[in-house]
Amino acid sequence: MANIDEILGYDFIRVTESAAVAASHTMGLGDRKRSDQVSVEAMRAALDSLEIAGRVVIGEGERDEAPMLYVGEEFGTLRGKPEGIGVDIAVDPLEGTNLCATGTNDATAVLAAAERGGLLHAPDTYMQKLIVGPTARGRLHIDAPVVENLRALARAFDRDVDDLVIVVLDRPRHAQLIADIRGAGARIRLIGDGDLSAGIAAAVRGTGVHAVMGTGGAPEGVITAAAMRCLGGEIQARLVATDDHQRARLAQLGYSDLSKVYATEDLAPGEQILFSCTGVTDGELLRGVRFFGGGHRTHTLFMSLTRREIRFVDTIHREDPARPVYFET
Repeated sequence: MANIDEILGYDFIRVTESAAVAASHTMGLGDRKRSDQVSVEAMRAALDSLEIAGRVVIGEGERDEAPMLYVGEEFGTLRGKPEGIGVDIAVDPLEGTNLCATGTNDATAVLAAAERGGLLHAPDTYMQKLIVGPTARGRLHIDAPVVENLRALARAFDRDVDDLVIVVLDRPRHAQLIADIRGAGARIRLIGDGDLSAGIAAAVRGTGVHAVMGTGGAPEGVITAAAMRCLGGEIQARLVATDDHQRARLAQLGYSDLSKVYATEDLAPGEQILFSCTGVTDGELLRGVRFFGGGHRTHTLFMSLTRREIRFVDTIHREDPARPVYFET
């Protein structure tokens, strides 16, 4: 089997950079649909230029929901050709559309890739998630009481429960979860969007985030799992149906057991996983796109499971060679 890492290398960085730069031009304009549209168009064009036979297994919609990168969409110059290297991708061209539209922190452009079958085709429904980094891997369980999980998390970090910071999406459905976390004595960081970025932060020491709990999007859960495979972290997850229509749709796709707990390797079983995430606005790990007179500057987190590499790529894109290069940190 050809190694997609050796073939593509940093091509995927260019893909997320393109989407991030396009989205950043709309930052703070208050038009979330426009922000999403331009990032999708930029990512689609970049993906279509790659010399592979790619397909989208996690996208933002179905085929009739253009301009989204829909599930099943094929891309690459070798699509449909027998010599094309098969690559499955999970994309979120703009993770945090509201964050970009309002100029708030932690908007990113994200892509995960693997060999065919290396990423679970999760439907666009909700997913209950518990995300921790390598320090606490194997110590918590999604079905354990919140207080027990927090005590186990504190032991893993060799600190008190009141030293912990847990990220939770600020949603009415999390009222009891928030009450339980506060009752146990841990601190909470409520976020409006972007639980994918929060999950990555939980897997990196020094961010001040120790875990992510709560229910978010299932597609984002698969992308988070790809990141956890590269970082050594863990996600436990369970699909959630909010009504009979979603329950029927899940059953049609083969997800009839909604009690099943998915491990990291269930969501992202691939052996050749690549992950690229470029900042649109400033965040915990990444700077947003910065423009200067002669070009722009991007900041990307790129990870390879096979190479065991985690790279922060700071790139200056020169549009006018006659202008000076901007090197301010």
